[in-house]
Amino acid sequence: MTELSAPLSAESSQDEKMESLVREIASALVDDPASIQVVSHTDGEGTLIRLRVSPADVGKVIGKQGRTARSLRTILSAASMKLKHRFSLDIVEEGRSASGV
Repeated sequence: MTELSAPLSAESSQDEKMESLVREIASALVDDPASIQVVSHTDGEGTLIRLRVSPADVGKVIGKQGRTARSLRTILSAASMKLKHRFSLDIVEEGRSASGV
């Protein structure tokens, strides 16, 4: 039974590291770092990380033509390769998602 709990705690630790990475990068981009919320949802194939910022800061996180969001996803992807677990980023606006950017 101890063997089963070890991978779960390691996976949880990976999720926390990636949440922290996304939070740190986002806090450097926004005007209101206190409003940042990062939540992860793990399923069988990977982990979805949802980033929520204040409505005034959404444009700063997405960037012109989605370049900043694409860069965030690239960093997340590179870190995912090291951890051998798939992570994806979803930037959430009030009432809708901007993941297609």
